[in-house]
Amino acid sequence: MLETSTRLLQLLSLLQSRRHWPGADLADRLGVTPRTVRNDVARLRELGYPIEAAPGVAGGYRLGRGADMPPLLLDDEEAVAVAVALRASAGGALTGIEETSVRALVKLEQMLPSRLRHRIDALRRFTVPVARTGPVVDAAVLTTLAALCRDHERLRFDYATHSGTVTRRSVEPYRLAHREGRWYLVAFDLDRDDWRTFRADRMTPKIPTGPRFTPRPLPPEGIATYVDRGVARAAWEYRARIRILASLETVKALLPPSAGDLTPVDDESCILDTGADDPGTLVRYLSMLDLDFEVVDAPEVAAELRRLIGRYERAL
Repeated sequence: MLETSTRLLQLLSLLQSRRHWPGADLADRLGVTPRTVRNDVARLRELGYPIEAAPGVAGGYRLGRGADMPPLLLDDEEAVAVAVALRASAGGALTGIEETSVRALVKLEQMLPSRLRHRIDALRRFTVPVARTGPVVDAAVLTTLAALCRDHERLRFDYATHSGTVTRRSVEPYRLAHREGRWYLVAFDLDRDDWRTFRADRMTPKIPTGPRFTPRPLPPEGIATYVDRGVARAAWEYRARIRILASLETVKALLPPSAGDLTPVDDESCILDTGADDPGTLVRYLSMLDLDFEVVDAPEVAAELRRLIGRYERAL
């Protein structure tokens, strides 16, 4: 009986971790026969879990949505993560769910063993909250985006640009990323046939969502690097094309990915496509490399260099 109960918990945990499971995969993971999986699914249904089954070669099992919420299975790390996230939400990290987060946190902490309560309490006591400076995002928008990323469903949404212009976009959503107080969606823009990063606080999803899609390979540099680079460039007011008189490997070692795109010219030079909020900042940044460079296409940077040359000549 104990072995069966343990297996039921393992089966439930697997069903909660992924949207769809082929029966053969579940049987392999649990080390039992497909018939045993069917019997265990029947027992979970008796306990109130709405498990859906589809026959055939492409069939399998999925945990559906029921009228009542059955218990969730969380390991120690997941329980701590949920508690910390609920504390952040209770403090206003997301709009509209502060009171709900407090209620959920109280219920969760009542069920936690003492070892986990001590860990969460340590995080609370020795973490200093700071004022939130980023824009507020509706929790419903984030949960919708996360579900679409999980289920590989296309999304249509209205997107407000920095200037206030609203455009309609159609994308394949892949990942949510959080950077410096803002939430971003990494998606493949179907109209522009390229990867794009969108601020979640400027998005208004359209329902119903689109059909499911076959996932593409993610950007080769990785999601974190792609978001970091895309967000940094979106804020640039001035753009510049600079030839740096050093090898690509030398410059790469000195610059973070968010600084811009590097393209080799030959063994002793490379092109940097970069930008900044003002030309002076870009000139100072280039000077810090301590490498010779040439302005290829950046009239504002060239003008700033001439201004500084005059200042330095007067200083001499």
